Amino acid sequence: MRIGLLTEGGYPYVSGEARLWCDRLVRGLGQHEFDIYALSRSEQQEDEGWIQLPSQVSRVRTAPLWTADQDGVGYGRRSRRRFAEHYGELAAAICAADALGGAAESASAEAGHRVEEAPAGAADRFGSALYGLAELARDEGGMVGALRSEAAVRALERACRAPGALRAARTARVPDLLTVAAQVERALRPLSLDWYEGDGLGSVDLCHATSGGAAALPGLLARHFSDVPLLVTEYGVQLRAHYLGPREDLRGGAASAPARALLAAFHGRLAAETYRQAAIITPGNTHARRWQERCGADRTRIRTVYPGMEASRFSEVGESVEHADPDTLVWVGRIEPAKDLISLLHAFADIRKEEPKARLRIVGAPADGPEGATYLAHCKALAAQLFPDEADGVHAVGDNPVSFEEIGGPEAPTLPEAYAAGALVVLSSVVEGFPISLVEAMFSGRATVSTDVGAVVEVIGGTGLVVPPRNPRALAEACVSLLRDPERRSRLGAAARARALELFTVEQNITAFHSIYLEIVSRCPVRRVVVDPSGEPLPFAIPVEAQVPGRWSEPGTRLVPGRPGPGWAAGPPVRGVPLGLASSSGPAVSVTPTTSATSTASATSGAPGEPVPAGEGAW
Repeated sequence: MRIGLLTEGGYPYVSGEARLWCDRLVRGLGQHEFDIYALSRSEQQEDEGWIQLPSQVSRVRTAPLWTADQDGVGYGRRSRRRFAEHYGELAAAICAADALGGAAESASAEAGHRVEEAPAGAADRFGSALYGLAELARDEGGMVGALRSEAAVRALERACRAPGALRAARTARVPDLLTVAAQVERALRPLSLDWYEGDGLGSVDLCHATSGGAAALPGLLARHFSDVPLLVTEYGVQLRAHYLGPREDLRGGAASAPARALLAAFHGRLAAETYRQAAIITPGNTHARRWQERCGADRTRIRTVYPGMEASRFSEVGESVEHADPDTLVWVGRIEPAKDLISLLHAFADIRKEEPKARLRIVGAPADGPEGATYLAHCKALAAQLFPDEADGVHAVGDNPVSFEEIGGPEAPTLPEAYAAGALVVLSSVVEGFPISLVEAMFSGRATVSTDVGAVVEVIGGTGLVVPPRNPRALAEACVSLLRDPERRSRLGAAARARALELFTVEQNITAFHSIYLEIVSRCPVRRVVVDPSGEPLPFAIPVEAQVPGRWSEPGTRLVPGRPGPGWAAGPPVRGVPLGLASSSGPAVSVTPTTSATSTASATSGAPGEPVPAGEGAW
């Protein structure tokens, strides 16, 4: 089958999120053909280039989310009226009183907002308005200028002042509305792309969005225009990040409470519409699943698929646990406040009172930005204060029992060697999604002590000790109990490795997605109409052989996916039309979408701008 893989800020770029698991998925499903549709987040990411792509990637199309030039599209009076109508409906749905319900109830309460009952049909209004804007952008050739216009800001202002609007929205001022309008324009930039028909997303058998938000929006439009089924995978729920993460205004400062409330409402509505239209939703753990269900996802369409990780690199460490230092604790991760190393250091002070030979190795680099470096300096200063350099005698050199190291240094040249350094791995986070470092420790056959956050309990099962977060005493007692009991430590480590090999390998991840692909395509096949050169439909024109890889087809007839739109022109022949359907009454005709500002490249030839033909059996 032909799969449109939708990404934002990740694959196929060298840097970014979801790069590794997407690459493993594509390489593991060599029997399928992949078209990559990627949204980049920064100019630096684009300059770094792509990773080496496998042969089953037939096309890569990219578009920037970090910038958008004026498209030069001028709307006439009728189009301006259509835009005002649809954007006004979108703004009204965003400002409806239930827009902060569901998963945002707790966040709203913390901000002092009261969640009120919503007007009926607010979710339907959002979807109807979104697709109305998409149809307008398709008809007019773009929407960047309209989304940045004064009309958009005025529509937001009217929605905020309307009866029944969010309490926080009623106090929004002009700077707040400008901030919201700018962020909404950025999120809706995919509306102006030409990805949705012809030999684009309209021709694939399945759209697979690797995250929610902007990455899923092209999949929503492909479903709307061409009835292509949508699969949404979320290993980290983007909506949660929008609720909990910082927001900036147009001047780079912190966004106000009204602006944050409106942006949270917009992303909540977009997430709810994504979940409503998706054929299947695949969270990476139960923690993410709960967020999705609170946002309206139908639990009958949810399939938990754990991230797949490379287990072979930890094989040697996992099978030689007896070489670990029995007195050393290891922490591995990115150094930032959410990891709560402060509590870990205080817990280690209590551990040293019970086990004077204990040592703590903190392995990791600070998070990007000044906050990470500042937090690392604070942790080092606290460690120096809690544990003055110790020496065996008056003539010996002192040594601190806490060390800060980075992967690639002399103490920890590789990640497996970092886990091999100790007999016990500790996780002290106060916020965590899917704990990758914990799974790596399990592959390494190490016993673990973790805080009860995110998906930790789900990952660990009964193979490690779990304590409440921000509780140094409980963390210390759990660590001491395992340091004093090597037999139990060994037993837990072996059980952890067996559990990780069963649930969290690349192989199980690929097998799960292969089954889901087949389930979606068999249950929601794309209905396409094949016509002859005179425009008459050809019933039964696509035999089952068209789905079998190989040269079963040749150019011949014209394919009309879903609902044709403007911007079509004669182009190179489209492969995938069944053999023997070429008409003898006239020349073969095929259609391709006209070019746009987005980047198109062949994954095999690497020639940017060249149209890439669909693979055999694509239709």
